[in-house]
Amino acid sequence: MTRTQINNTQAGGELRAPSKRMIGFFSIYLRWYLRRHFHCLRVANAGRIPPQAQPLILFGNHGSWWDPLIAILLGKEILPHRDHYAQMDAIALKHYGIFRSMGFFPVDGGSAHGTMQLLRAGEQVLSRRDSVLWITPQGEFQDVRERPVVFRPGIGALISRRGRITSVPIAVEYVFWDERLPEILINIGEPLEIADGTMEDARTWTNLHSYAMAATLDELAMLAMDRDPSAFETVFNGSGGIGGVYELWKRFTCAVTGRPYHHDHGSLNRR
Repeated sequence: MTRTQINNTQAGGELRAPSKRMIGFFSIYLRWYLRRHFHCLRVANAGRIPPQAQPLILFGNHGSWWDPLIAILLGKEILPHRDHYAQMDAIALKHYGIFRSMGFFPVDGGSAHGTMQLLRAGEQVLSRRDSVLWITPQGEFQDVRERPVVFRPGIGALISRRGRITSVPIAVEYVFWDERLPEILINIGEPLEIADGTMEDARTWTNLHSYAMAATLDELAMLAMDRDPSAFETVFNGSGGIGGVYELWKRFTCAVTGRPYHHDHGSLNRR
């Protein structure tokens, strides 16, 4: 299926081929923007994503407004040569229309119509080689500690219509470690290599994926509690230090005493 066919198949242009130029420009802005609000973006177990898997679903938890922005940057970082498509609440996408040009398509949350939108768009994406489908099956913001992880039926219904497919859970959490700004921590879960989705019903696949998401979140929670940056790969470093009068005082005392100045607050614990 060509990009033109994808664009023309859905009424109202719900699915648009992502513009690599737009994603490239937006990623430059996004790195600058995220650096202002976070100390680091760190990814654990990135090697679990099979880079050549066809077709491929990446499904994640939905704990924050930041999630779509993280998905854009993560997709460009870990699978830069593939086209990424993602669902977004129809009302939100109407307000943030720029995301349409980057592969986002509208889904009416919590409705049968929304499930059909996901199925229609998802089947088109998964039928196209080198495309990746991103899904947040919770459908609304949920705390990372909430158990059981409850998924809406769309992901199971989609997989039950497919043959061979790979789906990978991605857990995201925003935590404070040593710095004034929080860390973005991401953990890639074990991939689900499905030989034939039609062999099980939609509910079974939905439950299996929710269990996989819970396991990936639990693994990330352990990594977050360990507070060990070496367990992650750093995608970018943002702002450090504590700022304000505290930072001025640290600069002053270092200048007076001759001690080397280290901007990051965490450096105090390493000396």
